[in-house]
Amino acid sequence: MLTGVQVLLIGGDARQLEVIRRLSELDASLTVSGFDGLRTLPGDSSDSELREELFDKTDAVILPAVGTDDAGLIPAAFSDSELRLTGAMLARLPKHATIYAGMARPYLKELCREHGLGLVELFERDDVAILNSIPTAEGAVKMAIEHTDITIHGSTCMVLGLGRTGLTLVRTLQGLGATVLAGVNRPEPFARAAEMGAKPFYTRDLQDHAGNIDLLFNTIPTMIVTAQMIARMPSRAVIIDLASKPGGTDFRFAEKRGLKAILAPGLPGIVAPVTAGRIIADCVTQLILEEISARGNAQ
Repeated sequence: MLTGVQVLLIGGDARQLEVIRRLSELDASLTVSGFDGLRTLPGDSSDSELREELFDKTDAVILPAVGTDDAGLIPAAFSDSELRLTGAMLARLPKHATIYAGMARPYLKELCREHGLGLVELFERDDVAILNSIPTAEGAVKMAIEHTDITIHGSTCMVLGLGRTGLTLVRTLQGLGATVLAGVNRPEPFARAAEMGAKPFYTRDLQDHAGNIDLLFNTIPTMIVTAQMIARMPSRAVIIDLASKPGGTDFRFAEKRGLKAILAPGLPGIVAPVTAGRIIADCVTQLILEEISARGNAQ
């Protein structure tokens, strides 16, 4: 239980509703900000304005999946108010407080460093990222179905990157009867792709494999689907870029060439916000419980 633990949850989308629900079930003393567009909400209090005094005596601050932008703005799907995280706010936190976010931009990292606060990037953890790869893969398949006039069964799909999302996506596409080419840059994932029954190749040879694919799924967050690559792809091909913004595709050239290219980061929160929220909630609550236990043992 989290009885007596002060938690401040700021902004976010439908995923955060599951986090709020779980924290309430565990009896945390919960304050939320950025949800004034909702009529009812679990929690002890709700503030549309992000005020400095909300940070007093707070043990944990939970931010959305994307944390903040480079100016400290926190996205809030359920509020029209501007939520901006500042150094003055973090200065009021106890030194044992921890900040939780899906990912952190340099702005947030620097603020936490300046004030000596712990920062946990949930999406960097294998337990969260692997489970999140399931709704990501399902969402990618949904988009592929919506934007093509062929079945995935019998199609030729290319997956770039064989990380946590790429592995799940390869298995999902194979399960639907696709032939899958897997682009990798190291021997270890090359061997794993071969073991899975995919057709591996090294990304340095990417252009050599572009000529006969129906769908390309990119998970690599650097420019890899270049104009030269796109020029070799058949006009029927569809590109679904799952990498974080700005993605790894030359979208301008794809449009010029008439190829459909879609940037689709954050699919878990779009296609399965309840599942994605439960994944975050399970991890955050477990980490807070571990932190409380560690502090208790140190006293």
